[in-house]
Amino acid sequence: MLTPCLGREQTQARLATALASSRWVSIVGPPGCGKTLLARHAAARGDSTWVNARGLVRADDVISACLVALEAAPAPGDSPEAALCRAMDETDTLLVVDGLDLDPTALGPTFQQVMTGTTDARLAVTSVTMAGQPAERVVRVAPFIVPRDHEPLSGPAVDLFLHRVEAAGGHPVDLDGHGDDVRRLLNASGGLPLLIEQIAVQIALVGVTNVVPTASLSEAVHGSYELLDADQQRCFRRMAQMTSPVSIDVLAEIAGVDRDQAAAIAGGLVRRSLLELLPDGRFDMLTPIRRHGQFLTASTDDREQTRRALLSWADRVAPADFNTGAADAPWLADLQVMRTAITAACADPATRTLGYGLANRIFSSLYTSMRAADAVEILEATLVSGDGPAEIGAQVARRAGIAASEGRGTYEGLWLLDRADEHALSTPDPDDQLARNASIRAEMHLDAGALVKAEAEARRALDLGTLSEITRQAARTLADVQVSRGAFRDATATITDLLAARDHRDERWISLSARTLLARIALEQGRPTEATSAARAVVADAHAIAEDRVALLAETLLRHLDPAFTPAEVDRDTLPWAVRVPVLAQDAREMLRTGDQQRAAGLAADVVVLADSTGLGRDAVEGRLLLARALLAGGDQSQAITTLLAALDRAAEMPMPLRAADALDGLAWIGQQRDLRESRTLATAAALLRAPRQAASWGYAADRPLAVGRSVPGGWIVGNEFTAAGVEAVVGLFSGATTRDTGSVLDLLSNAERQVAERVALGLTSRQIAADLFISPRTVDAHLTHIYRKLDITTRAKLAALVVDPR
Repeated sequence: MLTPCLGREQTQARLATALASSRWVSIVGPPGCGKTLLARHAAARGDSTWVNARGLVRADDVISACLVALEAAPAPGDSPEAALCRAMDETDTLLVVDGLDLDPTALGPTFQQVMTGTTDARLAVTSVTMAGQPAERVVRVAPFIVPRDHEPLSGPAVDLFLHRVEAAGGHPVDLDGHGDDVRRLLNASGGLPLLIEQIAVQIALVGVTNVVPTASLSEAVHGSYELLDADQQRCFRRMAQMTSPVSIDVLAEIAGVDRDQAAAIAGGLVRRSLLELLPDGRFDMLTPIRRHGQFLTASTDDREQTRRALLSWADRVAPADFNTGAADAPWLADLQVMRTAITAACADPATRTLGYGLANRIFSSLYTSMRAADAVEILEATLVSGDGPAEIGAQVARRAGIAASEGRGTYEGLWLLDRADEHALSTPDPDDQLARNASIRAEMHLDAGALVKAEAEARRALDLGTLSEITRQAARTLADVQVSRGAFRDATATITDLLAARDHRDERWISLSARTLLARIALEQGRPTEATSAARAVVADAHAIAEDRVALLAETLLRHLDPAFTPAEVDRDTLPWAVRVPVLAQDAREMLRTGDQQRAAGLAADVVVLADSTGLGRDAVEGRLLLARALLAGGDQSQAITTLLAALDRAAEMPMPLRAADALDGLAWIGQQRDLRESRTLATAAALLRAPRQAASWGYAADRPLAVGRSVPGGWIVGNEFTAAGVEAVVGLFSGATTRDTGSVLDLLSNAERQVAERVALGLTSRQIAADLFISPRTVDAHLTHIYRKLDITTRAKLAALVVDPR
């Protein structure tokens, strides 16, 4: 139950009116005037999301806290501001940013962008000053008016004073007998509610005549502190060292008492308004009170004792084994405290080994609970603190690389693997550690589409590794590379050897994944019945041992093979990018197959944006081929040409010759429609890429007959791969086919970008544009980023002006 807002009825009414008529309201006033309580009462009237911004000193940290509270993880390549706009436009909740300690003008432009770029976003901020932005409405919270000497002792300040004395267990104050003392104390408080509460608590403990008037909040807090017993004082001083809310278990640890004693001590501090009990059951301090508590520890050992207690707590609650960890581990509620403990341990060379160990031990819980962003931040901070134990350091760096690659983009973890190599050289068995690193590096290159590098790292892992878990994973990666390059004979041999080896419990996913690759080979070579049967068997076996990731990827392939197959329900937004993108691509294929061209094109565009931003190169090629088909189904040949040429260029560079053949087929079909003489040559090139691989025709060559010749110009195909010279020649065939020249600066934009720009000029938000074009708000934002860069502008307003007058 919330504490009543005594004496703030008029302010509450003004705040309610402001929130009803404005989407951004700033509650502004001096420290201790009751802004947070007003915000809590306002938030309780409807759906709200609370962000504790106390102690956050950078604008990026505040935005990150907002995204975490809204459970909206930005995609790699996303700007935090754009992610916040999308997150807030997709919810009806009121976002409350409480206790903004940094200058709100630093966040003002971001909040203004949220207001102008959304239709429904609602924001409330508590701060000491306003941001000064056009969309902001300010509700000022002033101290209470204190009765003057000639006025009766009544009004909000007196009501709050009497209520708090009674709530703290004091005797009712006789205003007739102690009127002068009460008036003197209230005048000294300046009408600040927090000061009045501190004075009232002191009176409840020692009586009216024994309380000394205070002219500052610090003096009032110190007066209340002096009335605490020794255990309460120690708890107060040590809580002041914490920069984030803590659970009762952490509070007990730092106070040096058991849980029951901690609950009693915390209750006493809450009643004295020295500690806050948050709605989620954790405890926190107001910034001015924490500041005084930190001042009190200048001549004590509380800072060091708090540090030791945090390390003891973290060591006790973290998983004992570095390979186990539950997604519902109780300590995850105190993740910020765990982060603080690890940082503190790593900062001291004497405890850095413990810090590295803690970071390593909590990784599995973070990864299982899909907190890759938190994992990589903690592991990175551990690594930059200084060198730790070599073997643990290698694993910490390797795990940081995995988390960074998954959460930020494919190649974002490469430098961390380099760091893991440095640690590996100091371990008792460096080859084993280097093989592990090479195996993961091979996976990163594979996801990015850098197939030559991926093969080299996979073979390096096979050469260095001795443990089956390393060599079998590297062999699986090598087989995946060979399938992507169309080396089906080599891939089949690699998979056969892999499946012949003993399958340990922790390696069963490797065999299942390898079998999925065999199904893919059957599909590529025109054996759909075999492919369907193989994929169906993998799905059943994977579900039987709860290998959900492998099962989902096999299901995605099976959906492509068998339109009647019904996959398990899955929340796409919770999937890792490397899984989510191919699942979304298959969703788009099914839309196109059922004739829903607009939605298919929109989702395919989303796939391309996501694949590009996350560094998933192979998926980006697949996405472009799919998008081109959807565009052609809608009659947009010009944009389809651009998309197919981009797919051809990327596929040839990787190299993925069969996907290059698909792009050539699409261009050949367009060429036939346009009576392009060289269309036959394009179809011939596609056929020549497939022939040595015994690959079947896909896409346009399978759907529509394409005339095929016997040869292509010299230099187009070398070693059964499509060359850069061939790509350049094909681009030349279509030069001028996709450009327009109206003399407008908007000629620089693609058709899709022009559609977005025109709707921005109409005043539509990203969400409205997305709904209109059947794409996601993230794709709209990606188009806007490209538009701004091409036109050298930075705002929607400038873009709208250019659309109206494009000279």
